[in-house]
Amino acid sequence: MSKAVHRIIELISELKLSARQFDISIGTANGYILRMQKNNASVGSDVIERIIKEYPQVNLVWLITGKGDMYITEQPQPKVRSIHEIEAYIDNRLKSKLSDDKKTLLDEILKEIEDSIN
Repeated sequence: MSKAVHRIIELISELKLSARQFDISIGTANGYILRMQKNNASVGSDVIERIIKEYPQVNLVWLITGKGDMYITEQPQPKVRSIHEIEAYIDNRLKSKLSDDKKTLLDEILKEIEDSIN
């Protein structure tokens, strides 16, 4: 299994950058990526984070594991809910809360009755 540093080298090539340009773009020391490649070393999470910040189109799963595509093909869109769905959700939450409050109040009353009997 190849290491993240090998995928970073592949990414640099795909971006048509030199290793030095890439190091500068992510704010690492000059020669960092090539040193990591030469030593077959692991790249730190801080470097992975810098890469994703600078190149958000890069698929993080691919970068770390090698699985999937190099680039994110589509961003999941947040689900837009209708007014009816929102109102139903709020109504259900309120009913649940009221039911819980009623149960708590009933338990308190039953405890008071029991205490007064004893």
